[in-house]
Amino acid sequence: MTFDEYVSYFEDILKNTAQHELYATNEDYLNYTKLNWSRMNRWLKKFEASEDMKLCIDRIKDSQHWIVITEPWCGDAAHSVAQLYNIVKNSPYIDLDIQLRDSEPFLIDDYLTNGGKSIPKLIIRNDVGHDKVIWGPRPFELQLLFENMKNEERPFEEIKEALQRWYNEDQGKAIQKELIELLAEFN
Repeated sequence: MTFDEYVSYFEDILKNTAQHELYATNEDYLNYTKLNWSRMNRWLKKFEASEDMKLCIDRIKDSQHWIVITEPWCGDAAHSVAQLYNIVKNSPYIDLDIQLRDSEPFLIDDYLTNGGKSIPKLIIRNDVGHDKVIWGPRPFELQLLFENMKNEERPFEEIKEALQRWYNEDQGKAIQKELIELLAEFN
């Protein structure tokens, strides 16, 4: 789906919750989604790609297909997906496609992280469909923080708060730095 279709789907979950079984039957998922709606919209309004990121995207002159595997309930996605959209939205060479993790075609099964279906996951394919970049589910530094806190058996609420604080302090710098480095390898 396009980014706009994803936003409409996200919004429909909040407006017509009863029509979305997961959200209608699990209050936690609905609450995560409400919070993520606010986070995503904040990033859509305030995030602007760095000059280095803009130059990197401007150097792309061959068609690319960027696939983001996500779900509205995902806290990491509330930050990253909005930032990714803002990074590529003006490029005539990049087609952004949003795939839901928990719906067919279950693309996530081909892009597991340590055996798990962690999201968001970005797959960048060239114009003939070959994977050139795989990124996610979060910036490397944050992934290390997450894994360390998980290994220390910290409470989930404490981990969530630490991740959210990290995203707010980082302001999208890490994801851009990582994408610039990854894109440099094949552009």
